[in-house]
Amino acid sequence: MDGTVDGFRYGWVTPVAAYVMACLGGALGLRCIVRSLLDGQSWRPGWLALGAASIGCGIWTMHFIAMIGFRVEEARIGYDAGLTVLSLAVAVVVVGIGVFVVGYRGVGTAILCLAGSVTGLGVAAMHYLGMAAMRLDGNIRYDPFTVALSVLIAVVAATAALWAAVTIRGFVTSLAASLVMGVAVSGMHYTGIAAVSVHVHGTAPSWAGDAPTSLLLPMLVGPVIFLLLAAVVVMFDPLLVLGEGDWNRTARTGRVVAPEEEPVAGRPAPRRSWSDG
Repeated sequence: MDGTVDGFRYGWVTPVAAYVMACLGGALGLRCIVRSLLDGQSWRPGWLALGAASIGCGIWTMHFIAMIGFRVEEARIGYDAGLTVLSLAVAVVVVGIGVFVVGYRGVGTAILCLAGSVTGLGVAAMHYLGMAAMRLDGNIRYDPFTVALSVLIAVVAATAALWAAVTIRGFVTSLAASLVMGVAVSGMHYTGIAAVSVHVHGTAPSWAGDAPTSLLLPMLVGPVIFLLLAAVVVMFDPLLVLGEGDWNRTARTGRVVAPEEEPVAGRPAPRRSWSDG
């Protein structure tokens, strides 16, 4: 018997929450990557790793928040803990590969296509590995064309994100790029969900439903805490919230320039006392 698949069990609550987490991970990751590239004195591997982990955790958290809203009305759904954790590792590692490639080799066409393809295929692998972690009394089938479309979206989204990471410098433009990235990643996820059909072996009353929160919510705690800590790092590092012009002035003076210290046409720059350094 064909099961009734529903990806919006709680209406727009899970899609919006998933999108917000994808945007948060993307925004933090992009700013960390920019930090590693514009400040030659920073520890580049550390910032790139933090950026990759932020993007990877954001994508993974987006996927499983969205999966809380996924159900098959005729079957109860569970999740394999090992495969679920493995999907998180895959997300972080493959994003890290792409981030380190463009972080050290730039965004030449060949390098960008290679890094974007590897990262996109990894993101798609994370998605379908997470889907493979589902346990239910039935067989899950996928429409090949829709799966291929979801993989293409993942590759394009990953390539655009990596290009933005090493090209966009301004804080506001980085935020805008993260919003677009969130749309692309969420679009890839729900395209993949649209490819799913389920043939259930038995029948269950619709009220039995599924209980994804019993495993997913506890597992989401770790990545969410990590993203919050990464956000704290961003907020307390002034260089991470500067635009390119401010960053260049900081690099020349060796300190963050306060707005009131900026020279204005027709007015002399403020004097600095010995205590200003």
